[in-house]
Amino acid sequence: MAKKEQVQTDDLMSYAQATACLTREEKIGQFFMPAVFINDTEEEIVKIESLIRDHHVGGICFFHSRASAATNYEGEEHTVVYNAESLLVLEQLVERYQRAAKYPLMIAIDAEWGLAMRIENAPQFPYAITLGAMEDSEELVYEVGRHIAHDCKKAGIHWNFAPVADINLNPENPVIGYRSFGEDKLAVTRNALAYLNGMHSEGVLGAAKHFPGHGDTATDSHLGLPVIGKDLGSLESQELYPFRQMIDAGIEAIMAGHLSVPALTGGKNTPASVSGEIIQGTLREKLGFGGVVVSDALNMHSVSRMFPEKGLLEWEAFRAGNDVLCFSEQVKEGIARILENAPEQRIEESFKRIWGLKQKAMQNQGSPPARGFDHEALNQRLAAASLTMEVGSPGDLQDFRNAGFSVLGISSNTPQGFVTALEDRGDIGTMSWVSPAEASPASIRTDGEKWLVLLYPPSVKPTNTFGISAQILQQINTLMKTKEVVLYLFGNPYVLQYLEFQKARAVVIAYQDFPCFQENAFRHFLGEVKAQGKLPVTLKTRLP
Repeated sequence: MAKKEQVQTDDLMSYAQATACLTREEKIGQFFMPAVFINDTEEEIVKIESLIRDHHVGGICFFHSRASAATNYEGEEHTVVYNAESLLVLEQLVERYQRAAKYPLMIAIDAEWGLAMRIENAPQFPYAITLGAMEDSEELVYEVGRHIAHDCKKAGIHWNFAPVADINLNPENPVIGYRSFGEDKLAVTRNALAYLNGMHSEGVLGAAKHFPGHGDTATDSHLGLPVIGKDLGSLESQELYPFRQMIDAGIEAIMAGHLSVPALTGGKNTPASVSGEIIQGTLREKLGFGGVVVSDALNMHSVSRMFPEKGLLEWEAFRAGNDVLCFSEQVKEGIARILENAPEQRIEESFKRIWGLKQKAMQNQGSPPARGFDHEALNQRLAAASLTMEVGSPGDLQDFRNAGFSVLGISSNTPQGFVTALEDRGDIGTMSWVSPAEASPASIRTDGEKWLVLLYPPSVKPTNTFGISAQILQQINTLMKTKEVVLYLFGNPYVLQYLEFQKARAVVIAYQDFPCFQENAFRHFLGEVKAQGKLPVTLKTRLP
């Protein structure tokens, strides 16, 4: 069949025209959203162009590189190459892949805390747990969503797979944790809606994830299948609550997660992403959701290893009720399976939903992004609103800093901001630095009686105690038990579970290591600003 003239992204035909124009196979192709990679070789880019051209996929989802994508990054050690030009490359690839498409592509990305989640030299905003520490924060969270959408739109991205609507109820959660707004369902819901509304203000689509709620798990779904064994009443009270509220508010898309919830599947351990009971029964029928359901990445081991036969996973995910099959690695075989097995009505239902969403996305993309965004100014406001004093009082800090003290910095690199300001004081005793991974910190001088400890965990995830060695944790605990300690933490607050932090004179959580967060923390140390934040999660002791 002769190739039809390419349709421009601002000239998407109506659904009535599309349903009459596209072949059955082309409609099925619209369900697929394979991964594409900013750091691909030319050979790999050409293969993607062929995939788009030959199978008429409906969209693509951008990742940094094949080494950093989902299961590869989580499960094994891979070298991720730094690319200072990745933002420019992304913009060029968006244009190139759109030119290869017969019908305009929906361009998606995970940018929960900004494009920096996937690319270098792009604006980064705080993690959701940091935003969750801000009280009465909807206006600021709205601005975060708006700023991120502004950056997405400039790059040609229509769809940001955010916000995370999971309630983080498990401190051991290796995959949600810092990506959740916290453990309070009302605060999570308010912040998720504010973030979504901010994106909508700039014309970028969102997707609440990971239905039916991934927060109370201790397994990484990139590698294995998490199971939530709660009863239906508990699920309705907690996990389902934010999704129900977002559905009532008119959210356009929800991402189905790779987790087992037997209370919703009649006792079976079927992943939600391939469960008709959960997607059709709970999400659509019980909660009344009529928008687009997108699967979580289908390359993740929690589901991909269950269906080794090519195309079977894609068929099962579609049969369960997903409209968009994200990170499908078997596009050709998946199309063939759906073409062979799916009823015409089911195909048309998903096609209508997807095409309607694409129309909305293309219309939004037509207007130029607003100007005048100041990312640094917003981050400064977020730093001030989130800073949390968990132990101690301003008076404790005043007494501490006015009587002389030594400094112990624990960081992989010499940080800026707080440290620079400290050095300018000139009245500090010793200042020592040690790597968080140090296995023999006995050389650290601890002969002073008063210690300011600056802790910069190398990892935001709890694996291997956030990258901090047992010896370093022991050293900090010894200081807290035997000396007068003020601790400033520039990282995930769950780190405190491995410390006897209640014995410190003061503990302050800055959450992020951005320079402006460090500068605000230093001003707090000097008594110039107040700590306005409140810890959004409950800490449980994880001491050995």
